Amino acid sequence: MEIQHVNVKLLVQDPSGVDLEPLIPVFHGWIENQNGGELLIDVADYRHVHAGPGIVLIGHEGNYSVDNTGNRLGIRYNRKAALDGNNQDRLKQAAQAALTACQRLEAESRLGGKLRFNGQEIEVLLNDRLFAPNSDATREAADPDFHAFFQRLFGGREYSISYGGDPRSLFTASVRASRPHAVAELLDALI
Repeated sequence: MEIQHVNVKLLVQDPSGVDLEPLIPVFHGWIENQNGGELLIDVADYRHVHAGPGIVLIGHEGNYSVDNTGNRLGIRYNRKAALDGNNQDRLKQAAQAALTACQRLEAESRLGGKLRFNGQEIEVLLNDRLFAPNSDATREAADPDFHAFFQRLFGGREYSISYGGDPRSLFTASVRASRPHAVAELLDALI
C-alpha cells in the first residue's frame, strides 16, 4: 500500500486554557516570512464550527491548523500534495512538519506559553478515502509501516496504536506513548 496525504495531529497538553484568536496573526506572520520550506498562502478562521478545524494556515503542499476535530485540540499538519519516496519518507515528512510547527507555536510569545504538545498522544490520518478507506484491509496494509515508524519516533520505547472503525471517517491511527516526549526529542529521532 502506498501511503499518501498523511495528516499528523499532536494533541495539546491543556486545551482548556487555549485561545485560538492569537493564532491568526501568528499564522499571517508565517505567510509573510515564508521560512518553513513550504509555500503558505492564507489563513482561515473556523472557530465557529463546533469540534471543527479551528484556525487553518493554508499552504500549497499542505495545511497547518490548530484544530479541535473530535473535541481533541491539537496541532495538525495535512499533507495535500503527493510526495515521492516510500511510506516511511512520507510519514517522516508529515511528522517533521507537525513537530516543527508545534515547536514554533510553543515558542511563540504571543501565545503566552499556553499551547503545549502533551508529548504522549499523536493521531495519524490518511486523507484519501479512495486509496485508504477506513477498513480492516487498510489497517492490515498500513500497520507494519506505522509500527516501523513509531518504533523509530519513540526510540524503541513502548507505545500502543488503536484504529478507528467508522467507515465514514478518515482512516485514523491513534498512538499513545508509554511516557511523554519533548518535541525536540521526537524531532531528533527523525534525523
